[in-house]
Parts: sequence; structure tokens; C-alpha cells
Amino acid sequence: MSVDNANNESNWNVERDDNGIAWVHFDKPGASANLLSQAAIKELDDIIKDFEKALPRAVVILSDKKDSFIFGADIKEFTALDNKEQALAFMHKGHALMDRLEALTCPTVSMVHGLCFGGGTELSLACDYIIASDDKKTKIGLPEIKLGIHPGYGGTARSIERCGPLAAMNIMLTGRALSARAAKKIKLIDEMVPLRQLKTAAEHYALTTPERKALPFLTRLSNFSLVRPLIASQMRKQVASKAREEHYPAPYSLINLWQKYAGDKKVMLEKEAIAVAELATTDTARNLVRVFFLQEQLKSQGKKIDFEVEHVHVIGGGIMGGDIASWCAIQGHSVTVQDQDPERLAQTMKRAQYSFKKKFKRDRRAIRDANDRLMADHRGAGVYRADIIIEAIFEDAEVKRSLYESIEPKMKPGAILATNTSSIKLEDLSSCLKNPGRLVGLHFFNPVALMPLVEIIRGNETDEKVVQQALAFGKNISKLPLAVKSSPGFLVNRILMPYILEAVTMVDEGIAPEVIDKAALKYGMPMGPIELADTVGLDICKSVANILSTALDMPLPDNLKELSDKKLGKKTGEGFYKYKEGKPIRDKSASYSNPQEVQDRLVLRLLNEATACLREGIVDEQDLIDAGVIFGTGFAPFRGGPLEYIRSTGVDELSQTLDSLKAKFGDRFEKDEGWSKLS
Repeated sequence: MSVDNANNESNWNVERDDNGIAWVHFDKPGASANLLSQAAIKELDDIIKDFEKALPRAVVILSDKKDSFIFGADIKEFTALDNKEQALAFMHKGHALMDRLEALTCPTVSMVHGLCFGGGTELSLACDYIIASDDKKTKIGLPEIKLGIHPGYGGTARSIERCGPLAAMNIMLTGRALSARAAKKIKLIDEMVPLRQLKTAAEHYALTTPERKALPFLTRLSNFSLVRPLIASQMRKQVASKAREEHYPAPYSLINLWQKYAGDKKVMLEKEAIAVAELATTDTARNLVRVFFLQEQLKSQGKKIDFEVEHVHVIGGGIMGGDIASWCAIQGHSVTVQDQDPERLAQTMKRAQYSFKKKFKRDRRAIRDANDRLMADHRGAGVYRADIIIEAIFEDAEVKRSLYESIEPKMKPGAILATNTSSIKLEDLSSCLKNPGRLVGLHFFNPVALMPLVEIIRGNETDEKVVQQALAFGKNISKLPLAVKSSPGFLVNRILMPYILEAVTMVDEGIAPEVIDKAALKYGMPMGPIELADTVGLDICKSVANILSTALDMPLPDNLKELSDKKLGKKTGEGFYKYKEGKPIRDKSASYSNPQEVQDRLVLRLLNEATACLREGIVDEQDLIDAGVIFGTGFAPFRGGPLEYIRSTGVDELSQTLDSLKAKFGDRFEKDEGWSKLS
């Protein structure tokens, strides 16, 4: 076996074996994952040029990273693109590499183990064969849509060519990652084998070049020119139900690209590069890339310390506590869940079954294992062996303190006590503890399985090591942990509550809930504030609002003060809306003379509170406010976060709107001093 260009600075090195196969190894120096940077693209392009001069018998591309093939393109390089011309030149370099790889006259094989996303998948698609390990760490996808673009290195035409338009468009429009099994099912990859057999399988395909079966006629039919417009129309309707074109242009661009050019691969590849160059320099793409890096920043908060948790004990078998317990079991932890009501505990275990089946689909072994990890614990025996105890009972400081006094003597040394309180300051809870330093906030958001953020609340007496352990635990259960100072409402509820209260105030004034929610959706929120209040529960909204109104001078609207026990929102079938089969019944004729003012009132209350949190230093860094609000509330990601929105729109312009709202509606629109930190 001979080795070509293997030096310490190179991203790639080539080994030639006795069969004449060139094994092209990708190993980005000093990095835990391979990124298809412009430097890596140029190096591989040069290697393939050499292959054109002295053709090997076959080429196999593989990664030397432990659990990663190619994570995608280097997104940081996208942030340096100032205009469409620069972006197009950037795309053309990637296209040239993929075209050259595809045109090699010897067999080419992509040997995938671990994460294979974006540019890594596009590189694989340019090969003749894709062989992947069946390891659970192997995930394959084209997630570019989440960054405000779509595949731009030939992935659109080649994925459609390989697995048909319906399957390919689905994975591109959703951006979801596929297991090797799912990728094989839709013919995105050719073979799935155990990791120990991966190299042998790649070698077999390289040497025997088995013929790939043609796609079924019905699959190919959907790509015909007369059929594409009909299917494209349905795709647009599905996308429109989740994302507006003015907010997220990329999926619509992808659908248009397929509809117009899928009949000619060469033209489609040319148009793909142009379309992505246009998308890459939009505000939406820039902000979604920003959101990606905010997500990475949150993940890094949990990497400063190792915290191995063997057992988790959750106290409170209600919806929140039960969902926290089942989520921890899904993530591989041994969990006991305690509640004083055996009937409620039985419901908790029943709901956990639903969560396991939803998460693991038909994987019976995974469902069984999750069941084995979760145990009902009426008497609280799990307290004695837990490394972390999560309290998730109702919001009553006195009841929580009484619980802490009873369990602290039973906790093992070094165990953490975490509270899922959504609004009570830790200092109001820790006074009863002999070791107040072990109490930390671990605030999950509902629904636990869908909301990625967990706030890690640092009280005045919380040990710093405990904070770091809680951050590590948050990361280890696949959440985005955010360290937050203990204060009323912490960060997310503190910023969200004025927004909801303003919406409820407008209902009090006679503005239809439908008008208010429509204004929020038009801004880019995932759900209107009135429907959100109904979904959370009006009793919970009132409880949190009461705490914040006392601490932050945030008066309650009359319709929250006079709350009926029979109209608590979605859970009782009626709140601000009436509900039928879990969906609100809306008055489609509802209107209002000034919908822009409605939107301004909602958004400016939220922005103003965000600047107050900035002034008070609720989190350590300015960007973390944007991260918390995006991942904790779903705040329009394409706007980059509330503080980024203020900066991009202009402090002066928004200040004038705030001043006019104050003149008309009162001091709740008083501009916070925190705005000056953004000038």
C-alpha cells in the first residue's frame, strides 16, 4: 500500500492499496469534525485532477474522525459573503469539485460513518455508490433549509436523480436527518452494513460495481414536466402552512427550481448555484446562520465540566414533571418519578408510553429499554440514590420549602437539588436548606420534548460547581442549557409575559383574539399570544403574572383577574377561544382598523423587556438574550432575536414607535434605559 500527499497540514491524504483502490481520507487538522471548507474543496479538487491523469481502479472517500463523516460546509465562510457575486463564485467552486468527482471514469464510493450533512451528503451524491454504517450515530441529511438556503453543491438535482423527487424534496424541505435505515429505504444510499463490515462493503462495491436498479415508474412519473406543477402547488401549500415566503424564501426557491428545471440536470445545477447565491446574502439567511451559532454557543455552556449522572429522581407526576422524567429516560438515564397521588402517577406512566412510542416509532427494543429505565416511585425511594433530584410541583414557595426540608437529609453527598420553578426566585426557596449551595434552577419549557431550551438558574447562594454540573446535565439530555441569574421570571418568562399581557389587555379593549394572533403570526411568531396563553393555561399565566406584577410593576388585565375556573384555556375546552378536538374555533370575519398598531404593541412590549434584561445582566452575554428568547419561545428565528432585530431595524426608529405608544397607552411603554446599550 502506498500513501500520497500525507502531511500534517493537509485535510486529505490518499492511500493506494494492492487492488488499485485509492482510499481518500478526510481528516481536518485540529478539529473534532470535518468541514467542507473552501480549502478542503480545493485540496480534493487537486487530488481528483491527479486521478484524471493516473486513473486508479476505484476511489473510496472516507473520514478519519471517530463519529463524523463530513458535518457540512464551513458555515463561518458564509458569513463573509457580502454580495451575490461573491456567493456565486463560492458556489461554483463546490460545483466544480462535485462535477469533476461525478465525471471520474472509475467507480467512486462514499463510505459513511457518523454525521453526514449538507456538503458531505452532496459530496456523497456525486459518487457512484454510498455505503453507510448502521450505527445509531450515522445520520444523513440535507439541512441547508434551516440556514435560509437549500443544497447548493449539486444536491438538489442529484438527490432527486437518486431517490426520486418526492422523497428528495421531502428531506430537503424539512432538513431532517435520516438514520442509515431510513436513507436506505428511500434509496438515498445503496447499502447499510454493521460498522465492522463497512470497509469490506465499500471495497466490494468499488471492485464489483453492481448495477443500480432504476427507480419505479410511478416514482419517475412525478418528475415529468406535466406533473411537476401540480405536485409543486401542493408542496407550496404545505410549506405555507408553516412558513411565509416573505419570512423564509428558501423552500419556495427550492420548489420553483424543481418545477422549472428538473427536466434538464445540467440546467438545474446551473440554476441551483444562482438560487443559493441569491438566498445566501438575504437577511433571513444571515439571521438563521446567526441562530445556528447561538445554538452552538448554548451547547458550549454545558462542556466546561463532566457530570456523570447515573440516576435522576423527579418529584411531581403532573404533565411537566412526568414529561421531564420520560425525557430523561429517553436520553438514557435511570429515572424514578414520585407523586403523592398514585392515580396521577399511573397517568404519568401511561403518558410516558406515548412519548416513548412517538420518539422511537417502531423500534421495540428502544421502547422496551426506555420503559425499563423509568420507574414509578410513590414512596420516594429514589431520593436516596439520585445524583440529581428535579422538583416539579406546583408554584407555591411554602410547599416547595417544606418538601426540601423533608428530602435534604435523605440526599446523598454531592447530589444536586434542582427546581423547575418558572418564576419564583431561588433565594425565596433555599433559606430552608442546610446546604443552600446545592439548589439550582432547572427550568424546562412546555412541551418538554419539543422545546430545546432549559434555563439553569443561578441563585445568590448556588455553588458555581453546581451551576456547571446543571449546565452539563442540560447538554447531556440533549437540551440547550442557558445560565440565568435568579430574578423574577428569570429570562424567558420575564420577556414573554409583557407580550402576553399586552395581548390580553387588547382583548379587554374589545379587539378580537383572531386579530391579535394574526398580527403576531405576520411578524413571524410560531403561535399567536392569545392561543399561546390558552395553551399554557390561563391559571398558570395568572400565577406567573402575579409574581411578576408584584416584582416588576406589571399590572394584570381585568380578564385575568376575574378568571373563571371553567375557562382556563385549551385544557378545559374554553379560554379566550373555544376548542374543538384541541383546535381553536376562530371567527374568520374578525377585523380591526389598525392591525399594524396591534403588532407594534405586542412586539415593543417584548423588545422593551429584553432591553431591561440586558441592563440588569440577567445573562452573561448580550447574544444569550437572543438565544434564550428564540429557543425558549420560538421568537421569529429569521429576525435573529429581539436585540438583533432592534439593531437591524434601528434604535431610533423603534424608539419613536415606543414613544408614540407611550403617549397613547401609558407608562407601560416607557422606554427602558437598556436601549442605550444598543445604540
